Amino acid sequence: MQIRQFTFASAVIAALALAGCATESEQRAGTGALLGAGAGALAGQAIGRDTKSTLIGAAGGAILGAAVGQATTPRRGEELCRYQRPDGSIYTAPCDERYYNGNY
Repeated sequence: MQIRQFTFASAVIAALALAGCATESEQRAGTGALLGAGAGALAGQAIGRDTKSTLIGAAGGAILGAAVGQATTPRRGEELCRYQRPDGSIYTAPCDERYYNGNY
């Protein structure tokens, strides 16, 4: 049983180490996959009450979580900046030349 725990801990440490080298999109997909796998495993266990259901739920949750994480990553070139209107209210809009020239 201790070998399983060591293997799991090693896998988690390796995943965390590699996450620091990933792009924002990859990080969001990885985080989504981890959260989805956890939620899917819980749902699979609650529904099927056996190991097979738990594994199927974890796999499905990981796939769905990675897809959601990837899809919610802001795309390059679509940066939004915060602007203040003369009345003091704040709004967001695509960044204009002031942002790209450093004159913000």
